[in-house]
Amino acid sequence: MKKLAIFASGNGSNFEALVTGIQQQKLAAQVVLLVCDQPTAPVIQRAQRLKIPVWTAEFKQFADKAAFETTILAQLRQHEVELILLAGYMRIIGPTLLQAYPQRIINIHPALLPKFPGRHGIEDAFAAGVTETGVTIHYVDAGVDSGPIIQQAMVPVKSQDTLASLSRRIHRTEHRLYLQSLVKILEEK
Repeated sequence: MKKLAIFASGNGSNFEALVTGIQQQKLAAQVVLLVCDQPTAPVIQRAQRLKIPVWTAEFKQFADKAAFETTILAQLRQHEVELILLAGYMRIIGPTLLQAYPQRIINIHPALLPKFPGRHGIEDAFAAGVTETGVTIHYVDAGVDSGPIIQQAMVPVKSQDTLASLSRRIHRTEHRLYLQSLVKILEEK
């Protein structure tokens, strides 16, 4: 049974989709920890409802990124975490975690990388007027959304789309693709 941690900063829909998908498909994996950098984020209530342990702290409580990540690393080790899944975690992962988990940190991004990296992938694609965008699952490296791609799925941008309607379709695709990618990763490892 592979022990997983999910890092999230917001609402937690990808977090919940992963946890329930793992359970429903009876994967050889278990989410043993939610790491959240926003102590009031709705994802915390989702984790509590799903009985997933939560570690949360604000970045500003620490001297620097290394101190913050060192504290997170202690939690990961305590829970024997083998793989980290980022699901709406809005911090760039630094060297402390990258060195401890090489090629074992996965991220989801709401655009077809390398196009539209960064925080606003959906908004940037919509504003650019592209006819297609999508979702990318990738390994995390020292750059911003620049790690090796695991899997992608295209989402068409329809002429009648609003930012909200496009966002909803991208989120549905995220929930499906992240679980598919996790299955693939678990089979490979």
